[in-house]
Amino acid sequence: MTGPAPAASADELLTLAKVAWRNNARCIGRLFWNTLEFLDARSATTSDEIFEACVEHLRFSTNHGKIRSAVTLFSPAEADGSGPRIWNRQLIRYAGYRLADGSILGDPEQAAFTERVIALGWKPPSVPGRFDLLPLVVQLPGKDPVLYSLPANAVLEVLISHPDLPWFADLGLKWHAVPVISDMALVGHGHHFTAAPFSGYYMGTEIASRNFGDETRYNLLPLIAEKMNLDREARRMLWKDRALVELNTAVIHSFREAGVAIVDHHTASLQFMQHLRNEEACGRDVPGDWSWLVPPMSGSACPVFHRYYSDSRPEPAFIEQAPAW
Repeated sequence: MTGPAPAASADELLTLAKVAWRNNARCIGRLFWNTLEFLDARSATTSDEIFEACVEHLRFSTNHGKIRSAVTLFSPAEADGSGPRIWNRQLIRYAGYRLADGSILGDPEQAAFTERVIALGWKPPSVPGRFDLLPLVVQLPGKDPVLYSLPANAVLEVLISHPDLPWFADLGLKWHAVPVISDMALVGHGHHFTAAPFSGYYMGTEIASRNFGDETRYNLLPLIAEKMNLDREARRMLWKDRALVELNTAVIHSFREAGVAIVDHHTASLQFMQHLRNEEACGRDVPGDWSWLVPPMSGSACPVFHRYYSDSRPEPAFIEQAPAW
């Protein structure tokens, strides 16, 4: 690395982030890449100011449920690659607590991170639950990490119910309205931003099939199947599939009832095919990771299943970086 690029204008950085979204091989929602909005936080020099800008991002993007896609950029990296970091994978995530019997209360994906922030001094609620908001952890180069609790009025959550199964609401499920990836770097054209949280809106399967359904996450399919009185003794009865459909139905129904933007996987797939046509008309290849673009439910019923994509990974790009913690 030769050092930071000259200071760029807001318009230049917005274009950089838009093209990075367009180049993101894993994202099925790229049809709307040109609608991304830019929140300029390069002047934030303290941990407090970075935290305040993250909260502002949440409020701006949430927009009372009318979700706006946005990116916030903090100060660029120094010549040695160091820069401000947000430890959290996403600005909003739920804690995972390891219990004495080896099980995990909450989100197993966050169990190691939860232990880390507790070691840093975070105090969980007196009665831990399945959906306790984790603190944000902000770190400046050469400084100790600082923990911050998200204000409740900056986090919109959706209670999960079902249009036809009344017992669903009694399960006490909920999920946050906005996904904000916060630990990736934005790079390209000589720029390197180590803190560049960006957000869009959810596809239903991200919550229902993965966050709720995966065995390594909330693992709710056995519970849903039990409530549906499905025979779980024989896999050929497809109890997982039937439970998964109702779980996805509940999530999409709940978000729409709450007035929060969400897209189903069939619509998202059709939108991505339109994105392909748009890009091909412009003479551009479309980078794509098939394993991410094909939804985790009803894959072959979606048009994205039936083709392959360019394995190029051009810049500008949002890239993974080593976890700060």
